[in-house]
Amino acid sequence: MKLFLLILYFVVLTGIGFYCRKHATDVNGFVLGGRSVGPWLTAFAYGTSYFSAVVFVGYAGQFGWRYGIAATWAGIGNAVIGSLLAWVVLGRRTRIMTQHLDSATMPQFFGERFGSRPLKIGASVIIFIFLIPYTASLYNGLSRLFGMAFNIDYSVCILLMAVLTAVYVIAGGYMATAINDFLQGIIMLGGIAAVIAAVLKSKGGLMEALEGLARVTDETVSSTPGIFASFLGPDPLNLLFVVILTSLGTWGLPQMVQKFYAIKNEESIKKGTIISTLFALVVAGGCYFLGGFGRLFSDQVDVAAQGYDSIIPAMLSGLSPLLISLVVILVLSASMSTLSSLVMASSSTLTIDFLKEIFFQKMSDKKQVLWMRLLVVVFIAISSVLALIQYKSNITFIAQLMGVSWGALAGSFLAPFLYSLYSRRVTKASCWVCFLFSSLLMMANIFFRSSFPAILQSPINCGAAAMLAGLVIVPLVSLFTPKPDKALVDNAFACYEKKTEVAQKTALGR
Repeated sequence: MKLFLLILYFVVLTGIGFYCRKHATDVNGFVLGGRSVGPWLTAFAYGTSYFSAVVFVGYAGQFGWRYGIAATWAGIGNAVIGSLLAWVVLGRRTRIMTQHLDSATMPQFFGERFGSRPLKIGASVIIFIFLIPYTASLYNGLSRLFGMAFNIDYSVCILLMAVLTAVYVIAGGYMATAINDFLQGIIMLGGIAAVIAAVLKSKGGLMEALEGLARVTDETVSSTPGIFASFLGPDPLNLLFVVILTSLGTWGLPQMVQKFYAIKNEESIKKGTIISTLFALVVAGGCYFLGGFGRLFSDQVDVAAQGYDSIIPAMLSGLSPLLISLVVILVLSASMSTLSSLVMASSSTLTIDFLKEIFFQKMSDKKQVLWMRLLVVVFIAISSVLALIQYKSNITFIAQLMGVSWGALAGSFLAPFLYSLYSRRVTKASCWVCFLFSSLLMMANIFFRSSFPAILQSPINCGAAAMLAGLVIVPLVSLFTPKPDKALVDNAFACYEKKTEVAQKTALGR
């Protein structure tokens, strides 16, 4: 039964990829789906790109163990800050300005917005370097669940996920990933609800599980009775950093922001905002809520020996074969949707903003699409190799890999992108300072972690600090550097002055 469901799932995803070939014949179609993707597909694409095995296995397990039921705040933050506010603050302006500047990628946006070829290339290099470790981190959590459910070797898991993702992304481009993301999102919604119900039932129901959690003690963490079932948990400060990194980070991640480029129109953004927020509340809130009960399974897992990534698989190991199949497909769906989004962002950026800009300036539309398809294979291959190396050498946990990537990418891009949509005063110099500060900070955190202050030794805390610092760096540097070219800025903001006709009922509601 488990194998049948898995094969059926693979066949459907591949079929959708080939069905969408007609939408992927040029750059606009391959990268953005012709900017005609509706609110449901966009919202689900946003949500499924947001949440993967990194969240379900890595973050839910680690932070649920460390903070107890208070880890649910991370899921709530993901829904309110990472989804609702991201769509409200960025959605409409991103859609309008990126179309006006004819930009398909984040580096291309910076290049056009500031009239700077070096800025465009610099942004593409940062994306290339820091998306790879995040991509590699997607495989690890999946491998543990596959091993539990099918007793399949880790290398086979990687091969299956890599090949299938490559097939449908190469065949159908962004539209194929969006439709598959919608299907995968439905699986995730149903799967999370079923798994939470089953796990809590195995511990006597919600109230009994909470009572059990309240009886758990760990003197190395806190001596306060019932701390793991409390409102803020044993370490509110570090939990706050987790909320900031995983929630505010989406505002500066290329693969997330690019979803706004492709949405059909401004009206679709209103619907997408609601759908995306509810999706995040169920999936992210559900994941962290589930992880909060991890310590009830301490008799089945040795965290010191096996690591945090073994907690969620241990919680699920006692479920029925049908539910385990659902969980495997759930996490496979989450991981593949994120993987497809990451390789699309990487391949399009490297082709449009690096190869075309530096080496092949007269590259035709067809050749750009060909290069993107080739680079999809390259990126998936590199991430697969890194995943194998990471697994065999046990270099780091899933959460740490993701923390480094998110910190560098969101720290570099969040503030420059956000301010560029709203302020005419942002300068090229402020973007460069923010890029360099966050990239170098996270690189230093990898190699010189022990030299950092205790609170910033965690890649998660350091990444959150990089994002917050960027929000200060950009306006501060812009204040003391030469004003941007007025004609360039006026051209960028002219898109907001464009007159549009609306229905009378819309006008009455203003």
